[in-house]
Amino acid sequence: MELRRFGRADLEVPVIGLGTWTVFDVAPSDEAGPGAVVEGAFGDGVRLVDSSPMYGRAEAVLGRALSGAGVRATATVATKIWTPSIVEGRQQFDSQLGFFGGRVDIEQIHNLVAWREHLGWLEDEVKQGRIGLLGATHWNESRFGELIEVMETGHVDCIQIPYNPLERKADGEVLSLAEERGIGVIAMRPFAEGGLLAHGPSDPRVLTELGVETWAQALLKWTLSDRRVHVAIPATSSVEHARSNAAAGDPPWFDDEQRALVERVVARG
Repeated sequence: MELRRFGRADLEVPVIGLGTWTVFDVAPSDEAGPGAVVEGAFGDGVRLVDSSPMYGRAEAVLGRALSGAGVRATATVATKIWTPSIVEGRQQFDSQLGFFGGRVDIEQIHNLVAWREHLGWLEDEVKQGRIGLLGATHWNESRFGELIEVMETGHVDCIQIPYNPLERKADGEVLSLAEERGIGVIAMRPFAEGGLLAHGPSDPRVLTELGVETWAQALLKWTLSDRRVHVAIPATSSVEHARSNAAAGDPPWFDDEQRALVERVVARG
């Protein structure tokens, strides 16, 4: 799987990561499923995983899955602070240290909630070595103006944004500024929360023309063919899908005509 330097940070990441939204928020009796997904994904080269306190039990389940698979040492764990309260934010961080072996590799301010209040104490944690990099996220393209404001402060090393053939607003000032400032980019929602998976091509020759085996791989390659993006984080509860997604991390990448073909298929719905 291709590695990309994560913006200005002294970090290289494989271009396919693993999201945990909805699929890792499971009961203790069902944790074998996420454990198998982590083991399968890491076996095929995935190294970055992403979670949040917003995702219910997902952080704790992910932490146990990483430990059970013996891959925490090689994982880049990205998670988030999600609260307007500094006190609660510190409590979330303390819990994360317990889940992930005393360190969070990438700590993100989720959906820009109280980002001005959180940056100070999070930067102190970076200095103490308990956080590697700081980031900011937002799922809503209408909030990109505020995200740009955060990027321009110089206090974040990465951003997480939606970027897929339906949600393309980032392909403008956001990605241009990230490239200019050396900010790492994590692409969430490469399948538009699954909505794009049901609208693949009716003609199988399209996949052949794109050089992929599945429509999911085509969507991932569409996102990653923009070299300003460093990693995409599809979420799945299926080991088979996790391994198939990982296969999309190998070049060659799409040229402009191939990306346009994917966009036309999506537009036809």
